[in-house]
Amino acid sequence: MRIGKISENVLIRSVLRKIKTKREEVLCGAGIGIDCAVLSFDDNVETVISTNPVSAPIDMIGSYGIHRALNNIAAAAAEPVAVMISAVLPENTEEKELQDMMKQAETMASRFNVQIIGGHTEVMPDIKTPVLTVTGIGKRSKSNPPINKNDTSVINIGQDVIISKWIGLEGTVRLAREHKGELITRYPTGMIDDAAEFDQFLSVVPEAAIALKSGVCGMHDVSSGGIFAALWEMADRAGVGLEVELKKLPIRQETIEICEFYDLNPYELLSGGSLLMTAENGTDLVMELKKAGIPAVIVGKTTAGNDRVILNEEERRFLEPPKTDQIYQINNDRNQ
Repeated sequence: MRIGKISENVLIRSVLRKIKTKREEVLCGAGIGIDCAVLSFDDNVETVISTNPVSAPIDMIGSYGIHRALNNIAAAAAEPVAVMISAVLPENTEEKELQDMMKQAETMASRFNVQIIGGHTEVMPDIKTPVLTVTGIGKRSKSNPPINKNDTSVINIGQDVIISKWIGLEGTVRLAREHKGELITRYPTGMIDDAAEFDQFLSVVPEAAIALKSGVCGMHDVSSGGIFAALWEMADRAGVGLEVELKKLPIRQETIEICEFYDLNPYELLSGGSLLMTAENGTDLVMELKKAGIPAVIVGKTTAGNDRVILNEEERRFLEPPKTDQIYQINNDRNQ
Protein backbone atom coordinates (compact mmCIF):
# COMPACT_ATOMS: atom_id res chain seq x y z
CA MET A 1 0.00 0.00 0.00
CA ARG A 2 1.06 3.60 -0.49
CA ILE A 3 2.79 5.55 2.27
CA GLY A 4 0.58 7.78 4.41
CA LYS A 5 -3.13 7.52 5.10
CA ILE A 6 -4.79 4.57 3.43
CA SER A 7 -7.26 5.47 0.69
CA GLU A 8 -10.91 5.98 1.47
CA ASN A 9 -11.88 2.84 -0.46
CA VAL A 10 -9.37 0.69 1.44
CA LEU A 11 -10.49 2.19 4.74
CA ILE A 12 -14.12 1.32 4.02
CA ARG A 13 -13.40 -2.13 2.58
CA SER A 14 -10.71 -3.38 4.96
CA VAL A 15 -11.32 -1.49 8.20
CA LEU A 16 -14.76 0.01 8.70
CA ARG A 17 -16.74 -2.95 7.32
CA LYS A 18 -14.89 -5.24 9.74
CA ILE A 19 -16.16 -3.32 12.78
CA LYS A 20 -19.39 -4.99 13.86
CA THR A 21 -19.75 -4.72 17.64
CA LYS A 22 -21.74 -1.75 18.94
CA ARG A 23 -22.23 -0.28 22.42
CA GLU A 24 -24.92 2.17 23.53
CA GLU A 25 -22.28 4.25 25.35
CA VAL A 26 -20.58 5.04 22.02
CA LEU A 27 -22.31 8.06 20.49
CA CYS A 28 -19.86 8.50 17.64
CA GLY A 29 -17.43 5.83 16.48
CA ALA A 30 -15.25 4.99 13.50
CA GLY A 31 -16.12 6.60 10.17
CA ILE A 32 -14.80 8.46 7.15
CA GLY A 33 -13.11 11.69 8.20
CA ILE A 34 -14.08 11.26 11.86
CA ASP A 35 -11.11 12.15 14.06
CA CYS A 36 -12.70 11.53 17.47
CA ALA A 37 -14.87 8.97 19.18
CA VAL A 38 -17.54 10.24 21.58
CA LEU A 39 -18.68 8.23 24.60
CA SER A 40 -21.32 8.92 27.21
CA PHE A 41 -21.42 7.36 30.68
CA ASP A 42 -23.81 9.76 32.41
CA ASP A 43 -26.43 12.42 31.67
CA ASN A 44 -24.16 15.47 31.76
CA VAL A 45 -20.72 14.91 30.24
CA GLU A 46 -19.43 13.26 27.08
CA THR A 47 -15.93 11.83 26.77
CA VAL A 48 -14.09 12.60 23.53
CA ILE A 49 -11.12 10.46 22.46
CA SER A 50 -8.69 10.73 19.55
CA THR A 51 -5.51 8.85 18.67
CA ASN A 52 -2.73 10.04 16.38
CA PRO A 53 0.46 8.34 15.17
CA VAL A 54 3.36 10.64 14.34
CA SER A 55 6.67 9.73 12.70
CA ALA A 56 9.33 12.45 12.92
CA PRO A 57 12.83 13.15 14.22
CA ILE A 58 12.93 12.59 17.97
CA ASP A 59 13.85 16.22 18.70
CA MET A 60 10.42 17.33 17.40
CA ILE A 61 8.12 14.34 17.74
CA GLY A 62 6.91 15.03 21.29
CA SER A 63 5.55 18.46 20.40
CA TYR A 64 3.99 17.28 17.14
CA GLY A 65 2.26 14.36 18.80
CA ILE A 66 0.66 16.42 21.56
CA HIS A 67 -0.48 19.10 19.12
CA ARG A 68 -2.12 16.51 16.82
CA ALA A 69 -4.07 14.89 19.64
CA LEU A 70 -5.21 18.11 21.30
CA ASN A 71 -6.18 19.70 17.99
CA ASN A 72 -8.50 16.77 17.26
CA ILE A 73 -10.10 17.09 20.69
CA ALA A 74 -10.55 20.87 20.40
CA ALA A 75 -12.07 20.57 16.91
CA ALA A 76 -14.66 18.19 18.40
CA ALA A 77 -15.80 21.00 20.69
CA ALA A 78 -14.26 19.39 23.77
CA GLU A 79 -11.86 20.53 26.48
CA PRO A 80 -8.58 18.56 26.39
CA VAL A 81 -7.96 16.84 29.72
CA ALA A 82 -5.31 14.14 29.33
CA VAL A 83 -3.11 12.24 26.90
CA MET A 84 -1.55 8.79 26.75
CA ILE A 85 1.73 8.31 24.85
CA SER A 86 2.99 5.16 23.17
CA ALA A 87 6.52 5.42 21.77
CA VAL A 88 8.21 2.89 19.48
CA LEU A 89 11.90 3.77 19.15
CA PRO A 90 14.81 2.62 16.94
CA GLU A 91 17.60 0.56 18.49
CA ASN A 92 20.09 3.43 18.24
CA THR A 93 17.99 5.76 20.40
CA GLU A 94 19.90 7.20 23.37
CA GLU A 95 18.23 7.60 26.75
CA LYS A 96 18.96 11.34 26.58
CA GLU A 97 16.84 11.51 23.41
CA LEU A 98 13.97 9.77 25.16
CA GLN A 99 14.23 12.26 28.03
CA ASP A 100 14.18 15.17 25.57
CA MET A 101 11.13 13.74 23.82
CA MET A 102 9.24 13.55 27.10
CA LYS A 103 10.32 17.08 28.02
CA GLN A 104 8.79 18.30 24.75
CA ALA A 105 5.57 16.43 25.47
CA GLU A 106 5.36 17.72 29.05
CA THR A 107 6.02 21.30 27.94
CA MET A 108 3.05 21.09 25.55
CA ALA A 109 0.90 19.31 28.12
CA SER A 110 1.64 21.98 30.72
CA ARG A 111 0.88 24.74 28.24
CA PHE A 112 -2.65 23.40 27.77
CA ASN A 113 -3.17 22.11 31.32
CA VAL A 114 -3.30 18.50 30.15
CA GLN A 115 -1.98 15.53 32.14
CA ILE A 116 0.09 12.73 30.66
CA ILE A 117 -1.60 9.74 32.27
CA GLY A 118 0.33 6.77 30.88
CA GLY A 119 1.25 4.86 27.76
CA HIS A 120 3.97 2.51 26.60
CA THR A 121 7.61 2.84 25.50
CA GLU A 122 9.47 0.16 23.57
CA VAL A 123 12.60 -0.18 21.44
CA MET A 124 12.05 -2.38 18.37
CA PRO A 125 14.21 -3.69 15.54
CA ASP A 126 13.74 -2.55 11.93
CA ILE A 127 12.38 0.84 13.04
CA LYS A 128 14.26 3.67 11.30
CA THR A 129 12.57 6.68 12.90
CA PRO A 130 10.60 7.06 16.14
CA VAL A 131 6.84 6.51 15.98
CA LEU A 132 4.76 8.22 18.64
CA THR A 133 1.07 7.46 19.12
CA VAL A 134 -0.71 10.02 21.28
CA THR A 135 -4.24 9.40 22.50
CA GLY A 136 -6.03 12.57 23.54
CA ILE A 137 -8.92 12.54 25.99
CA GLY A 138 -11.34 15.42 26.45
CA LYS A 139 -14.74 16.27 27.88
CA ARG A 140 -17.71 18.29 26.71
CA SER A 141 -21.02 19.12 28.30
CA LYS A 142 -24.21 17.73 26.81
CA SER A 143 -25.87 21.07 27.53
CA ASN A 144 -23.58 22.91 25.09
CA PRO A 145 -24.84 23.77 21.60
CA PRO A 146 -24.69 20.68 19.37
CA ILE A 147 -21.40 21.58 17.68
CA ASN A 148 -19.99 18.50 15.99
CA LYS A 149 -22.43 16.14 17.68
CA ASN A 150 -21.70 12.93 15.82
CA ASP A 151 -19.17 15.22 14.14
CA THR A 152 -21.36 16.80 11.47
CA SER A 153 -25.01 17.37 12.34
CA VAL A 154 -24.95 21.18 12.26
CA ILE A 155 -22.98 21.64 9.02
CA ASN A 156 -25.67 22.65 6.53
CA ILE A 157 -26.06 24.11 3.05
CA GLY A 158 -25.29 27.82 2.62
CA GLN A 159 -22.83 28.22 5.49
CA ASP A 160 -19.61 30.20 5.23
CA VAL A 161 -16.39 28.19 5.18
CA ILE A 162 -13.63 29.72 7.31
CA ILE A 163 -9.96 28.86 7.77
CA SER A 164 -7.77 30.04 10.65
CA LYS A 165 -4.11 31.07 10.33
CA TRP A 166 -2.36 29.55 7.27
CA ILE A 167 -2.35 26.22 5.48
CA GLY A 168 0.78 24.07 5.31
CA LEU A 169 2.19 25.20 8.64
CA GLU A 170 3.21 21.83 10.05
CA GLY A 171 4.75 20.68 6.79
CA THR A 172 6.65 23.95 6.48
CA VAL A 173 8.10 23.59 9.98
CA ARG A 174 9.21 20.03 9.34
CA LEU A 175 10.79 20.79 5.99
CA ALA A 176 12.56 23.88 7.32
CA ARG A 177 14.00 21.97 10.27
CA GLU A 178 14.81 18.66 8.63
CA HIS A 179 16.19 20.03 5.36
CA LYS A 180 17.69 23.38 6.32
CA GLY A 181 21.04 22.57 4.73
CA GLU A 182 19.45 22.06 1.32
CA LEU A 183 17.05 24.99 1.55
CA ILE A 184 19.69 27.60 2.41
CA THR A 185 21.46 26.83 -0.86
CA ARG A 186 18.65 28.82 -2.52
CA TYR A 187 16.97 30.89 0.20
CA PRO A 188 18.25 33.23 2.93
CA THR A 189 19.04 31.48 6.20
CA GLY A 190 16.78 33.96 8.02
CA MET A 191 13.78 32.93 5.95
CA ILE A 192 14.28 29.24 6.71
CA ASP A 193 14.85 29.99 10.40
CA ASP A 194 11.59 31.98 10.45
CA ALA A 195 9.76 29.07 8.81
CA ALA A 196 11.16 26.69 11.42
CA GLU A 197 9.57 28.85 14.11
CA PHE A 198 6.06 28.35 12.73
CA ASP A 199 5.69 25.64 15.37
CA GLN A 200 4.40 28.42 17.63
CA PHE A 201 1.21 28.34 15.51
CA LEU A 202 0.55 24.58 15.52
CA SER A 203 -2.22 24.54 18.14
CA VAL A 204 -5.87 25.17 17.21
CA VAL A 205 -7.07 24.90 20.82
CA PRO A 206 -7.35 28.71 21.24
CA GLU A 207 -9.39 29.32 18.07
CA ALA A 208 -11.65 26.35 18.73
CA ALA A 209 -12.53 27.75 22.16
CA ILE A 210 -13.31 31.18 20.67
CA ALA A 211 -15.26 29.68 17.77
CA LEU A 212 -17.52 27.77 20.16
CA LYS A 213 -18.63 31.09 21.66
CA SER A 214 -18.91 32.85 18.31
CA GLY A 215 -21.44 31.01 16.18
CA VAL A 216 -19.38 28.16 14.73
CA CYS A 217 -21.43 25.29 13.29
CA GLY A 218 -18.74 22.71 12.45
CA MET A 219 -14.99 22.33 12.94
CA HIS A 220 -12.30 20.11 11.45
CA ASP A 221 -8.59 20.44 12.16
CA VAL A 222 -6.47 20.43 9.01
CA SER A 223 -3.66 17.89 9.19
CA SER A 224 -2.45 15.03 6.96
CA GLY A 225 -3.28 15.54 3.30
CA GLY A 226 -3.52 19.29 3.71
CA ILE A 227 -6.42 21.64 3.12
CA PHE A 228 -7.73 19.74 0.09
CA ALA A 229 -8.07 16.58 2.20
CA ALA A 230 -9.71 18.47 5.07
CA LEU A 231 -12.25 20.14 2.79
CA TRP A 232 -13.17 16.79 1.25
CA GLU A 233 -13.44 15.03 4.62
CA MET A 234 -15.60 17.73 6.20
CA ALA A 235 -17.98 17.90 3.22
CA ASP A 236 -18.13 14.12 2.86
CA ARG A 237 -19.04 13.64 6.51
CA ALA A 238 -21.71 16.32 6.40
CA GLY A 239 -23.15 15.29 3.02
CA VAL A 240 -22.80 18.77 1.50
CA GLY A 241 -21.05 20.31 -1.46
CA LEU A 242 -18.45 23.08 -1.41
CA GLU A 243 -17.36 26.05 -3.45
CA VAL A 244 -14.01 27.39 -2.27
CA GLU A 245 -11.87 30.08 -3.90
CA LEU A 246 -8.27 28.94 -4.30
CA LYS A 247 -6.79 32.43 -4.05
CA LYS A 248 -8.50 33.03 -0.72
CA LEU A 249 -6.82 30.04 0.94
CA PRO A 250 -4.35 31.67 3.38
CA ILE A 251 -0.73 30.63 2.88
CA ARG A 252 2.63 32.02 4.00
CA GLN A 253 5.21 32.98 1.39
CA GLU A 254 7.73 30.76 3.17
CA THR A 255 5.48 27.76 2.54
CA ILE A 256 5.18 28.64 -1.15
CA GLU A 257 8.95 28.96 -1.56
CA ILE A 258 9.80 25.74 0.27
CA CYS A 259 7.17 23.78 -1.64
CA GLU A 260 8.51 25.19 -4.90
CA PHE A 261 12.02 24.01 -3.97
CA TYR A 262 10.80 20.41 -3.60
CA ASP A 263 8.06 20.59 -6.26
CA LEU A 264 5.33 19.92 -3.69
CA ASN A 265 1.67 20.93 -3.74
CA PRO A 266 1.16 23.18 -0.67
CA TYR A 267 -2.58 22.44 -0.70
CA GLU A 268 -1.84 18.75 0.00
CA LEU A 269 0.83 19.40 2.64
CA LEU A 270 0.62 18.71 6.40
CA SER A 271 -1.40 21.61 7.79
CA GLY A 272 -1.57 21.14 11.54
CA GLY A 273 -2.26 24.54 13.11
CA SER A 274 -5.09 25.50 10.78
CA LEU A 275 -8.74 25.02 11.76
CA LEU A 276 -11.46 24.57 9.15
CA MET A 277 -14.85 25.88 10.29
CA THR A 278 -18.36 26.57 9.03
CA ALA A 279 -20.75 29.24 10.32
CA GLU A 280 -24.02 30.89 9.35
CA ASN A 281 -22.31 34.25 9.77
CA GLY A 282 -18.65 33.80 9.00
CA THR A 283 -17.92 37.52 9.15
CA ASP A 284 -18.74 37.70 12.86
CA LEU A 285 -16.68 34.59 13.60
CA VAL A 286 -13.69 35.98 11.70
CA MET A 287 -13.96 39.26 13.63
CA GLU A 288 -14.01 37.48 16.99
CA LEU A 289 -10.96 35.42 16.08
CA LYS A 290 -9.09 38.50 14.90
CA LYS A 291 -9.90 40.28 18.17
CA ALA A 292 -7.93 37.48 19.86
CA GLY A 293 -5.04 37.93 17.44
CA ILE A 294 -5.87 34.84 15.37
CA PRO A 295 -5.94 35.42 11.59
CA ALA A 296 -8.94 33.90 9.83
CA VAL A 297 -10.64 34.30 6.47
CA ILE A 298 -13.84 33.20 4.70
CA VAL A 299 -12.84 31.07 1.70
CA GLY A 300 -16.18 29.81 0.37
CA LYS A 301 -19.56 28.27 1.13
CA THR A 302 -21.21 24.90 1.61
CA THR A 303 -23.58 24.01 -1.22
CA ALA A 304 -26.30 21.53 -2.14
CA GLY A 305 -25.30 18.29 -3.81
CA ASN A 306 -21.99 16.47 -3.66
CA ASP A 307 -19.78 18.65 -5.87
CA ARG A 308 -16.72 19.91 -4.01
CA VAL A 309 -15.36 22.65 -6.23
CA ILE A 310 -12.19 24.74 -6.07
CA LEU A 311 -12.57 27.98 -8.02
CA ASN A 312 -9.51 29.64 -9.57
CA GLU A 313 -10.82 32.64 -11.50
CA GLU A 314 -12.70 31.07 -14.44
CA GLU A 315 -11.41 27.55 -13.78
CA ARG A 316 -13.46 25.02 -11.80
CA ARG A 317 -11.61 22.06 -10.29
CA PHE A 318 -13.36 19.21 -8.52
CA LEU A 319 -11.81 17.95 -5.31
CA GLU A 320 -10.89 14.27 -5.14
CA PRO A 321 -10.68 11.93 -2.12
CA PRO A 322 -7.59 12.61 0.04
CA LYS A 323 -4.20 11.64 -1.36
CA THR A 324 -0.90 10.77 0.31
CA ASP A 325 0.47 13.83 2.08
CA GLN A 326 3.09 15.69 0.08
CA ILE A 327 5.59 15.46 2.96
CA TYR A 328 6.24 11.85 1.91
CA GLN A 329 7.00 12.80 -1.68
CA ILE A 330 10.56 13.88 -0.85
CA ASN A 331 11.60 10.46 0.44
CA ASN A 332 9.71 8.71 -2.38
CA ASP A 333 11.60 10.73 -5.00
CA ARG A 334 14.95 10.00 -3.38
CA ASN A 335 14.29 6.27 -3.11
CA GLN A 336 13.41 5.90 -6.78
